Amino acid sequence: MPSSVHEPVPDSGPVRGSARRPLVVALLAAALAAAPGAQAAADSDPAVSRAPEGASAVLDRLKTYGQAVLHSGDGSVRQIPAGLYEMRVDGGGMLQTYGVGVAGNAQPQARYTESGWAGSPLAGNREAGRIRWVLEHSYPQLNDLAGLAKVAGAGALTAESAAAGTQVAIWRLADGVQVEAADPAAEKLADYLQRQAGQLPEPPASLGLDPGGVSGAVGTRLGPVTVRTGARSVSVIPDAAAVAMGVRVVDAEGRPLQSAVNGSRLYFEVPAGTPDGTASVTVQGATEVPVGRVFTSGVPAQAQIVAGSSESAAAATATAVWPEPPVVQAAATAGGNAVTPAGQPGSQSAAAQTTPDSSDEGRLAISGSSAATPFIASLAVGLVVLGGLVVLLLRKRPLDEEDGHA
Repeated sequence: MPSSVHEPVPDSGPVRGSARRPLVVALLAAALAAAPGAQAAADSDPAVSRAPEGASAVLDRLKTYGQAVLHSGDGSVRQIPAGLYEMRVDGGGMLQTYGVGVAGNAQPQARYTESGWAGSPLAGNREAGRIRWVLEHSYPQLNDLAGLAKVAGAGALTAESAAAGTQVAIWRLADGVQVEAADPAAEKLADYLQRQAGQLPEPPASLGLDPGGVSGAVGTRLGPVTVRTGARSVSVIPDAAAVAMGVRVVDAEGRPLQSAVNGSRLYFEVPAGTPDGTASVTVQGATEVPVGRVFTSGVPAQAQIVAGSSESAAAATATAVWPEPPVVQAAATAGGNAVTPAGQPGSQSAAAQTTPDSSDEGRLAISGSSAATPFIASLAVGLVVLGGLVVLLLRKRPLDEEDGHA
């Protein structure tokens, strides 16, 4: 794999004259990028902030495999095993997986959690959809080995050679490495899969809640949180702290929920007078983990991608926070625009800003403040701090004087 080479930067001597101006600009950009508001904006990305969802599992072992030959960038050649792993799902179930990266030596008994592509080594990889195509069109999803061998022109395939050929194709797409299967039939399968692979979309989580967090005011229903799953039904379990505070998990009509199905919408009903706090709800069920879901262990090179699944246990959690964080809103006045904190005289609450055709459900649901609010506040603080820094730099050595002596 290619590596980055950084050329040494020559020493240009002291910063003089107008060269200090780019320094000021660079400091300003760096400070704004590191501002809490910028971090808050990044944290609002669903791929970053989403709570864990789906299944968790322990890697068992490499079960069905052959051999592959890997050519490294330094010219070395080595033989490595290539094929299907098995994973034991917490709470029951089994998974069959392939390795995502060729460099990782997946460790038996390592713990893994289900992940979307954005939280895995496939993030930003344009070949991710083609890898899913390979999984859907090869072993073990297609276990008619004679038929698979025929379409691939591979002669005769065994389970071991089919698994090896599939793994090799995945490595080529995921890493762009030079690797081939040691068995000629497996190599023909790998070539066929790589050549024919089309793009497929990312599969959904085996069980997820969307969004993973809501906020709002006391005395309202916070939500909705939508259940996304292939399970026939899931259990709805509020946390003990929520129950103790009188917070209930209900449907849109206010009926308590103990179970839900795909598409069900959940709300946190927070009684008036409840002290500021948080609550969570967990949904649990059993379903097959979709082919193409990734499992990560904290070591990127050891990520696994699902090729087959039994019915497996899965869970997801969503959290509610109240009261709703304060929102700075713009209110029109006769003299122009005035910025008024939400909840103060002259302001309008988020719940009141509904259009005439808003549904009753929309009026009840309060899902939180604008993501821009913390960014605006942090930007103001950052500018104040940077202003002081710039003044200190300029007072230390006036620019005009330095230009004259450059």
